[in-house]
Amino acid sequence: MDKAIKELNLKVIRASKFVDDIKSEIKKSIVGQDYMIDRLLVGLLSGGHILLEGVPGLAKTLAVKTLAGTIRTNFQRIQFTPDLLPADLIGTLVFNQRTGQFVTKKGPIFTNLILADEINRAPAKVQSALLEAMQERQVTIGETTFLLSEPFLVLATQNPIEQEGTYPLPEAQVDRFMLKLKITYPDKKEENEIIHRYTVGNKIEVKGIVKPEEILKARQIIDSIYIDEKIVGYILDLVFATRQPQNYKLKDLKDLIQWGASPRASLYLTTAAKANAFLKHRGYVTPEDVRIIGPDVLRHRVLLSYEAEAENISSDDIVKKIFDTIEVP
Repeated sequence: MDKAIKELNLKVIRASKFVDDIKSEIKKSIVGQDYMIDRLLVGLLSGGHILLEGVPGLAKTLAVKTLAGTIRTNFQRIQFTPDLLPADLIGTLVFNQRTGQFVTKKGPIFTNLILADEINRAPAKVQSALLEAMQERQVTIGETTFLLSEPFLVLATQNPIEQEGTYPLPEAQVDRFMLKLKITYPDKKEENEIIHRYTVGNKIEVKGIVKPEEILKARQIIDSIYIDEKIVGYILDLVFATRQPQNYKLKDLKDLIQWGASPRASLYLTTAAKANAFLKHRGYVTPEDVRIIGPDVLRHRVLLSYEAEAENISSDDIVKKIFDTIEVP
């Protein structure tokens, strides 16, 4: 097994060289925000949709557009607004008077990378139009189902739900996002660099680094990355602790959690940990990969009870306590 892991490790080192090139290109436009950049790459490499939450002005949209610019593929930006209709997203049937037949007019969802900008500005009926595409990689218009081309990735930004004019996303929608990122302000040094970089009038151009075929090939290699059964057990303990905290010396969390993480959490945490290992040029998963990526996989899958909300306890607080309590293999 050791020999096989060493060979796999060398294979990953060779295959993951393009990741550093993508990072370098993104950093031409984005100052700091290493956490956001790494998680965007994890989503891209593992095929997992990402939800980015933060106040306006934190370069969420710019980061997604820049990432899309490093890949030679199709990209669509959709601005979500309260008057958006499902047909504006997936397309519709248009009657052709000349032929007397209905013709399918495909919407902007038929692309590889989608930036769903301010996704929580649109009502639930629009969000539901994304469900089939995000989970099954297909879209149904009328009686016809169309497969979406790979890679297909939804990168959505949203403002905190406390802001005016926003709608909370349906639980089924949120659960389809592999990662939910909490984007914070840059520090003073980074903001100083932003001022100097963006007030000199120079246009920043990003080059296409990889083709879609290379991304799909990388995903196949990521699937083969080695993960020990002890780490799989660690992932299962983390997920089950959100459902049955009393069985993991977390009895005080039982009344704070209304619903725990779904089986998607186990799948996504395993896949994202493998992608993070690939990002670090390793052919095997370590417990640290799970600890680094775990909060982003679990935070939006732990639904709080009224008691937790009354005590001003967040899902991040609960997830942190779970990670601090569950023994690392």
